[in-house]
Amino acid sequence: MNSDVVNFFLEHLSVERRCSPHTIISYATDLKQFSLFLEEQHNSLPLTQVSSGQIRLWLVHLSENSLENRSINRKLASLRTLYKFLLQKGLIQENPLLPIRTIKTRKKLPQFLRESEMAEIPRIDEANQDFGTIRDQLILYLLYGTGMRLAELISLQKSHINQAQGTLRVLGKRNKERIIPIPPFLLQLIQRYLNLCPFESSSLIVDNKGKPVYPMMVQRLVKKQLGEISTLEKLSPHVLRHTYATHLLNNGADLNAIKELLGHANLAATQVYTHNSMEKIKEIYTQAHPKA
Repeated sequence: MNSDVVNFFLEHLSVERRCSPHTIISYATDLKQFSLFLEEQHNSLPLTQVSSGQIRLWLVHLSENSLENRSINRKLASLRTLYKFLLQKGLIQENPLLPIRTIKTRKKLPQFLRESEMAEIPRIDEANQDFGTIRDQLILYLLYGTGMRLAELISLQKSHINQAQGTLRVLGKRNKERIIPIPPFLLQLIQRYLNLCPFESSSLIVDNKGKPVYPMMVQRLVKKQLGEISTLEKLSPHVLRHTYATHLLNNGADLNAIKELLGHANLAATQVYTHNSMEKIKEIYTQAHPKA
């Protein structure tokens, strides 16, 4: 059954590749959708007997259902990983994905908040001793002050903080470790949060019951907080990661240094922020040059 094949693959992702739960859920969703397509359109054809033509029909099906090319490519990437795995395990003789190319997409510039907008986020009064209020602000400033991903924030442990050195140890994709400097204001906020935290937990950020925060909670918080200062359509934890990188670049940070801080595997992923920086240069030129 296709469900057995998918579960075998997901176990491989979890145990051998040590992918994050978020990544595994994404793969599971994509492969479940593809399996459902095979069930409805191809008489429950086994995944191990799929042809390139049937995969192309699925891509057409997704497109006809108004799915964006970027999302289709993500699902296609899930299939590529699955069939590469099946080939390695000897469950198929040929990879049906080989003749299928990634769909062309328009490059989207990362959305980010301006420095003036971030300055509008109200700082919590020193007299405020409410644990939940301090925690919520800490979540916001951890994302903006370090550029970490949502999954990295959730998995952050108290032991990852080195207050003496003012650094934070982050475990990124595939457990790749990186060290990020903590701005002084954020270090003070972390200490204030730890002093107020009433729970014994190895996790740094916990909810009101002492359990590690979950993605939806953080997403709701970020959307609410940023919605008060920005008109961007999409307000998410990742927007704060883009904001972190863009502000660093705009203030003279080296592109290679930003790459290391973000945990990017290659420089190409970081270079997209140079376009945002160029937009700022154009804006300044338009405002300042008499002939602009």
